[in-house]
Parts: sequence; C-alpha cells; structure tokens
Amino acid sequence: MPREHHRRLRALAAAAASIIVASSLAGCTTSGDAMRLHIDPHKPFVLAGVDDLTQIAKLTGPGAINDTASVGVAGTDLGSMTTIGDKTFFLFGDTFGDRDPDSYGGQGGFWRSNVSAYSTDDDPSDGITFDGWAPSDDIGLAVAMVEGKHEPDDTGEVTKIPTYGFSVDGALYIFYMSVRHWGDAGVWDANYSSLAKSADEGRTWSELTPRWPGGSNFIQVATAHVEDGGTEFVYFWAIPAGRFGGVQLMRVPATTRDVEDQSAYTYFVGTSPGGAPRWSSDMDAAATVVDGTVGELSVMWSTYLDRWVMTYSDAGNAYIREGITPWGPWGEPIELAAASEYPGLYAPFMNPRYVADGGRTIYFAMSLWGPYNVFWYSVHLDKA
Repeated sequence: MPREHHRRLRALAAAAASIIVASSLAGCTTSGDAMRLHIDPHKPFVLAGVDDLTQIAKLTGPGAINDTASVGVAGTDLGSMTTIGDKTFFLFGDTFGDRDPDSYGGQGGFWRSNVSAYSTDDDPSDGITFDGWAPSDDIGLAVAMVEGKHEPDDTGEVTKIPTYGFSVDGALYIFYMSVRHWGDAGVWDANYSSLAKSADEGRTWSELTPRWPGGSNFIQVATAHVEDGGTEFVYFWAIPAGRFGGVQLMRVPATTRDVEDQSAYTYFVGTSPGGAPRWSSDMDAAATVVDGTVGELSVMWSTYLDRWVMTYSDAGNAYIREGITPWGPWGEPIELAAASEYPGLYAPFMNPRYVADGGRTIYFAMSLWGPYNVFWYSVHLDKA
C-alpha cells in the first residue's frame, strides 16, 4: 500500500479523534447478536487494503452449485442475508424462471418480484448450499415474499424489491422498496419503502404499515443490531432509490411492537459537543453519515478490525470502508472489486456468519448484471 495512503489514513484518524468522541462496539448482549456501544476516543482507522479477491462459486442460475432451475429460478439478483437460528436467508430481487441462454440483464418469463432461499451451510469456503426456498408453492417453485403489482413502468408499481432483512423476537422482517420507474443504469424511482413480516421462518409473509416516502433517503437499507444503554436497537444505514445518494442512519428498539410502529423510529441528526449521538423523530433532520454515490450497501461489525465495515457499489466498482462508530467517521473507500474484472457488478452483501481466519477473510454475495445471477466471493482484509 502506498505510503501516502497510510499517511492519509493516520491524518484522517487524528482529525476525527480531535473533533468527536469516537465510539466502538465490543462485547455481546444476552441476545448474542447485538454489539454493545461504548466510548473510546482514541481509535484510528486500521483497514489498509484488501487482497486475494476470489470468485468461489455461482449461487444461482444455470451452472450454479445450487439447483435453482427446479424451483423456477433461472435469473435473479441481490442476495442480502439475514440469519435466524441456524438458518441464513438470502433475499433475492426480480426473479425469472424462463430465460433465454443469450439473455442479458433482468429479463425473461415466470417473473416474480422477489424470492428467498435459506441455508444452514456454515462453511462458506466452497460456496453456500441452499437447503430450501421459502415461501414456495405446492410443487416446490419459489414464490414471492411480497409480490409486486407488475404494472407498466411509470404508471404505478412495477415491483417490490427486498433491500435487507433482520430478525426480532423470533420473527423475520424484510425492508423492501416499491419501484415505480426503472430509468437509466443506476436510476429508479420508488413509491415508498416498507416492511413485511414472517412469523414462520419465511413460509408466509404479511405486509406492515410503516412507510417511508419514495423521495426520502430511507428507501434501501443495511441493518445490524446494536445495544446502547441496556436497550437493543436495529440500526438502518439507508440510501435513496437508485445508486446516487449518500447514507443516513435510523434506529428502532428491537422489539416487534416497536419495529411495527413507525413512531418508534428515530434518526441520527449529529453528535453533541461531547461526541454522543443525537437522535430525533424528524426524518427530514437526518444527517448524512457517508457522502457520495452509494449503491446497494451492506454493513457489519468486523471482529478482525474491531471496527464497522461497509460494502457497496459505485460507478461500476465495489468498495469497502471502515467506520469507527455506526455514524462515523468513515474511512476512505478502498476498492473491493473492479468493473474491469467483473463487468456489471453490483450489490456486494456481507453477513457476520460468513467470515474466517478470525475475521480477516470475509465472504460475500455479489450480482453480475450480464448473467443476471448471484456469485460468491472471498477477500482478505489487510490491517495497518
């Protein structure tokens, strides 16, 4: 790594420590999946780079390690992950069961707005084998969790796309966006974003009432559980529709009652003079925690770095960056995967279940637009 970049990382860390009280997460709550917030003003950035990026396997579509043809999945994308018990659910977007071998991008017949596979595979080194699909119909075909209306583009609702999931009190939730219009590459308009719930491990789903306006910054999210002051929260790092907005942050207490009550959500609006986060019920007051043009994002706690890490796509490449706290400061983006090697890449999604070597190796799903399917990768984190 160039010396100048090392110097820049150290300078950024020193500047950040001088203006805010940085926090980190350490230790677990009794739930076992939420990280505890505590004060540590002296943490610098430590992610120096990545190396040994490897495409391990194709997860969906023709030639994949999973037989997705038998469930009517010839082409799909996304694949954010959420774990409940020993099952990790992969949440896919627009899915086609009938696809010409020469097809490019999202097209085909037997269209469902979304589908989900689940896995108990805890060895990510050779790819992830799916145990089943939920929900599915009587003959085993994958069906939508919440089906879109499939109305003509720009006239109503084209589709519903799950952007991330989480679990609370034994229930699964997905955060999804209702898409009104698909525009140029990376541009689309949403009607709103909302939640759906499954109380039976994905077999059936019901749509919930909380909604965020289509023009807001809270249309696509990444989630994690954080414990603060004895209360467990679900944190949502959020971006607008499309891939051309920055990241804002909201949270809600991790109970089914609060998750399903929109008035329980609060938005990060900055820090106090002492560096403590400030939260407000006013969505319009939300502060941007990561500037730039962030595409489908994923966030998790890195046990190897003792920091947050965020992955996302931007201008055809995938990036990773580290955060001292959930709201920052966030380090400079480091290239994770290049468009020159993986044309049409987007949506690099991590899950804390899929790491190795003490967290130095992370595994992630990433979509390629041309084949319109999801692939499995690994990469090593380099710590300064």
